Amino acid sequence: MNLSVILFCGFIVVLLLVLGWATWQPRSRRRVHDDPRSLEQQGQRHTNYLPQICQAMAPADYEFLAERAASKVQRRVRRERRGVVLAYLAALRGDFQNLLRMARVIAVLSPQVVAVQEFERLRLTAQFACRYELIRWKLLIGLTPMTQLEGLSNLVSGLSVRMEAALKELGERAAVAAELASSIDRRRLDVV
Repeated sequence: MNLSVILFCGFIVVLLLVLGWATWQPRSRRRVHDDPRSLEQQGQRHTNYLPQICQAMAPADYEFLAERAASKVQRRVRRERRGVVLAYLAALRGDFQNLLRMARVIAVLSPQVVAVQEFERLRLTAQFACRYELIRWKLLIGLTPMTQLEGLSNLVSGLSVRMEAALKELGERAAVAAELASSIDRRRLDVV
């Protein structure tokens, strides 16, 4: 066989393994919470902290540090900041999973969810998982993929906006249905 075919097949296998590993969840976290009260937000979303993360990883900060601090301090600062970005990345993943859980609840409540929207959710999940792992691995080897991190944050923000719009539409439908039921009840009282 040709070397390029072997390398290509190996690359595909590695990508499939990374995707499987990224989407795998331990049994304790597999339980889906369909209770709408569990969807309440506990403070701000983590996408709000992206500017501070970008500032912490800015090359200008490292240049300033290189001029004023010993190499041991520089390495420690890099390691700590990388840890902060990894924690931010994990929190961003939590936000994404909460939004997906909200999307599942909306899909159950909305009669017009079609297979295309379900496929879109699957596509977003795969896209997020791949980007997440790529960024994570780059951070672990010492690179600073800030443009990719911004893209991932924008993906989560976009999903958040879509979920808010879907919730608003669901609320409007519920209000119309309640008004319709109320007007029918009033007509029955007028007849009696």
